[in-house]
Amino acid sequence: MSFMDYFRRKQPTASVAKERLQIIVAHQRQQRNAPDWLPSLQADVLAAIRKYVAVEDNAVDFQMESGEGCEVLELNVTLPENALAG
Repeated sequence: MSFMDYFRRKQPTASVAKERLQIIVAHQRQQRNAPDWLPSLQADVLAAIRKYVAVEDNAVDFQMESGEGCEVLELNVTLPENALAG
């Protein structure tokens, strides 16, 4: 086996498919447990941000986590690089 053969080897298709399926299932579970009002909140926050900065539709990401007697709402906003220049 030559040195270049090492880089040409591919992962087995089944293992790649399994990893992708696990990611999809985890994402589906997360969405299923989200409150009904979360998409509306996300749209409202995106509209408020767009009053000041031009951002993409997927610029706002919400994560809801439940813990020991409390729930945490995490908000991440991806701003364009030129948004902070002004």
